[in-house]
Amino acid sequence: MLHLKLIAVGKVKEDYLRKGIAEYQKRLRAYTKLEIIEVPDFPLGRDPAWTIQAEGKKISGVLKTSAYVAVCDRQGQVITSEEFAQWLATREREGKTVCFVIGGAAGLDPEVIARADDRLSFSALTFPHQLFRLLLLEQIYRGFKILRGEPYHL
Repeated sequence: MLHLKLIAVGKVKEDYLRKGIAEYQKRLRAYTKLEIIEVPDFPLGRDPAWTIQAEGKKISGVLKTSAYVAVCDRQGQVITSEEFAQWLATREREGKTVCFVIGGAAGLDPEVIARADDRLSFSALTFPHQLFRLLLLEQIYRGFKILRGEPYHL
């Protein structure tokens, strides 16, 4: 069973997002071991570069060298749901822990991006980082449903 870690900056504040995330965590138990790790966010203030770097250090601190790291970045490779399902299947065959990284409001530290094995884009649109957690979990769930040939993805 694939072990996934979702590493995200900040805590989810909105109740409706927490409920949606909890629902997909429950649904995913049949397909994967999922762990969500929240690292502290820092105020944007006058220096967003400092914020990005400070959050990047926190992210780097929880990344294991043996893990397969995929950063979620709208500048990354755009993939379809079917392609993402195949991406998950490949990671599952490799047997490594997969860490998905979601940056904070200011974006991702270039050092974290450089460490990544993959840079994935789920849309050219920019999403709030807290909302994107829910979107990513839904796409992971959709990917497993596609791989297993189960109804969900039409």
